[in-house]
Amino acid sequence: MKKLVLLATTMLSLAYISPSMASSGDVLCSSMAGQPLSMNEVKSMVTAKGYDVRRVKREDGCLEVYAIDKQGSRVEIYLHPVSGKIVKIKKKS
Repeated sequence: MKKLVLLATTMLSLAYISPSMASSGDVLCSSMAGQPLSMNEVKSMVTAKGYDVRRVKREDGCLEVYAIDKQGSRVEIYLHPVSGKIVKIKKKS
């Protein structure tokens, strides 16, 4: 009976945690199978998409690129560290 209660409690807590984690960009960067991209590779990829790259760093599992877009706005671009796929783009004011 104790195992059943523990299992039920765990399942309920995961139900509350999962939606908040799913909205985070970090979850999309958590799979690290493969060789991570170098900072120069990331800079080249993002520059090829039309951004003026100012800074690249690794944080919370993702690669963060601080850049200027084609309209002159500052943006933060979050990329998967292995695939280089853009996970999220956040405009800064």
